[in-house]
Amino acid sequence: MTHTLVNPDGLHDPVPFGYSHTATVPAGTELVLVAGQYGSGPDGAVVSTDFTEQVKQTFRNIGVALAAHGLDLSHVVQLRTYVVNHDVSKLGPIAGAVQEGWGTKPPTQTLIGVASLATPDVLFEVEALAARS
Repeated sequence: MTHTLVNPDGLHDPVPFGYSHTATVPAGTELVLVAGQYGSGPDGAVVSTDFTEQVKQTFRNIGVALAAHGLDLSHVVQLRTYVVNHDVSKLGPIAGAVQEGWGTKPPTQTLIGVASLATPDVLFEVEALAARS
């Protein structure tokens, strides 16, 4: 791992919710920025209208993008997550996908509820920041 995650005493345990509070990246570390990925197949079409399926595919796509740089999900330091018409029922699928990808060491993450994304069928999008030493 090229970074250190810290969940300080005095703050709630964020891991069950799919994120960590803080991360540090050592000086001299190469950063890889992954543009917003969504639940699409290789042709760019959304794979499903189902929110949970879009979430799963989005994280698979992040893995593909990272692999192009010789990295995997363990290199991710930060996620910026966009959810169309967010409500609390959407937290479960997101936290589940993060747990599947990162286990008990999820990256930092900010979730932003939005009215819409690039096209009406896109319900979920994630930007990622990864680090390689």
